[in-house]
Amino acid sequence: MKFEKIVDAVVFAGIGLVVFGIAFWLMTKLAPFSVKKEIEEDQNTALAVIMAGVLIGISLIIAAAISGG
Repeated sequence: MKFEKIVDAVVFAGIGLVVFGIAFWLMTKLAPFSVKKEIEEDQNTALAVIMAGVLIGISLIIAAAISGG
């Protein structure tokens, strides 16, 4: 019984990470500019804050979907 819960947690964590990675990849591909260049070279803090907010939002949605809430 306990082993099944651990397996479920690992599977859901894996699915969540894959969905999160796809969302991040999609965000960088849909941007009309190089996200890496804007954040690293141009020091665009506003873009980094916006991307962080979007990624936190996506993480909350994935967590709610996985937990059933």
